[in-house]
Amino acid sequence: MMYWKKLSQEERSKRIEKALQNNVNFSHDTSLGYPASKLDSKVFYDDAPFLKDAPTLQAYVANPNNIGCHTFGTSEKAFAGTQNIEREVLNVIAVDIFKASPDTFDGYISPGGTEANIQAFWMYRNHFIHTCKAKLDEIVLLASEDTHYSIAKASNVLMIDWMKIPVNFNDRTISKEVLKNQILKAQQKGKKYFIVVANMGTTMFGSVDDINVLTDVLEENEITFKLHVDGAYGGFFYPFSNPESRMNFKNPHVSSITVDAHKMLQAPYGTGIFLCRKGLIENVLTKEAEYVEGMDLTLCGSRSGANAVAVWMILFTYGGNGWFEKISILQMRTNWFCKELDAMGISYFRNPHMNIVTLKAKYIPTDVAERFDLVPQKHDQNNQWYKVIVMEHVEIEHLTLLLEELKPEVQV
Repeated sequence: MMYWKKLSQEERSKRIEKALQNNVNFSHDTSLGYPASKLDSKVFYDDAPFLKDAPTLQAYVANPNNIGCHTFGTSEKAFAGTQNIEREVLNVIAVDIFKASPDTFDGYISPGGTEANIQAFWMYRNHFIHTCKAKLDEIVLLASEDTHYSIAKASNVLMIDWMKIPVNFNDRTISKEVLKNQILKAQQKGKKYFIVVANMGTTMFGSVDDINVLTDVLEENEITFKLHVDGAYGGFFYPFSNPESRMNFKNPHVSSITVDAHKMLQAPYGTGIFLCRKGLIENVLTKEAEYVEGMDLTLCGSRSGANAVAVWMILFTYGGNGWFEKISILQMRTNWFCKELDAMGISYFRNPHMNIVTLKAKYIPTDVAERFDLVPQKHDQNNQWYKVIVMEHVEIEHLTLLLEELKPEVQV
């Protein structure tokens, strides 16, 4: 690991304290031009004794604004401290996890994976318009039917069509022939420029698209494309459970990656990460943001620097080896659960490198699903699947209780 280390509590506290000292302090500094301040002290007591031992809460009270993209050009000097924290986070994720070379990427911590995905497609849409003189109706989003609903949102917001690639019902894979047919259909409709999504852990199934199938077909058919990896769910899991993964920046076809820190990393909600190769993010420069020092290349604009602090704290509490151990434990629990399901004859889908187990609905009574908070694929009478996600709070004891409830259904 080049950047990712395990730090002691004292080391972490000192680093965050230094970062906040390098930001504007609205309690003491004369700062007349910012439409911002610390959190309202009538509501949020900024002198509470426990704050000195809670660096992340200190950051939330200080209320830093990490507006802009801090891997590109200059940024607002008032929040330089938490911007540096964000850069340290991005280095860990881009270089140590997703195998980029240092200083070859841009990115930012977004308010979630949905925005990060839209950021990628916005960037590629504009890239095709700027470099290929593409028209909107010549650009298409290509993604599997299992892909996240943010792709549908992006299609609507950006006014570009989305073509769903059907998947096999049982193993959730995309076949080459089906993909070829979808591309042919798109071309017949006048599509020339393809924004392609490779899923690294779909939300419902934890399924992972075979990136080689995607790129082989695209190249064989001489398609002009940009490939985005949606790792919003699997980004902090799959690279550790499958070291042979090609869904990273070592793969020349991968141009951008989205990860969510508020899923597996257990950061506060509203914490996504967007990463892309250098030379792309300029396509979404908002020149009209003239009062912002540097350039705003993000969809959201203002965003909390405290989220960067939260992610930094988690990463540097574990270190790379500690995180691998955590993922390994979740893998072992998931493996145990699947072996028990196999012994009972219950059909399910599970990517062997993921911690989502999606059971066929015919084995799950409605009252059991409700009691255990199992999530259905569809909230209607047509539902065919329920998923179990083995997160840190899901222990063998919990899984055993569910299995006991399912035994009578299998024996019938």
